[in-house]
Amino acid sequence: MRPRTLGALLTRLREERGLTQLELAKTAGVAQGYISALEAGQKNNPSVAVMRKLAKALNVPISKLLD
Repeated sequence: MRPRTLGALLTRLREERGLTQLELAKTAGVAQGYISALEAGQKNNPSVAVMRKLAKALNVPISKLLD
């Protein structure tokens, strides 16, 4: 089953890779609190630049995050 939100997708991808929020944040070059807010659905519109960083850190095409 596909996650319905960006936050759920990020959580799933991060956990599949065995990463903590802090590890993902450091790899992507964003704040851990921002990752937490995205996953919790408190932030829903990250910039394209942030989406690129997250996609690279998670080793997925950006299109996977934009679907």
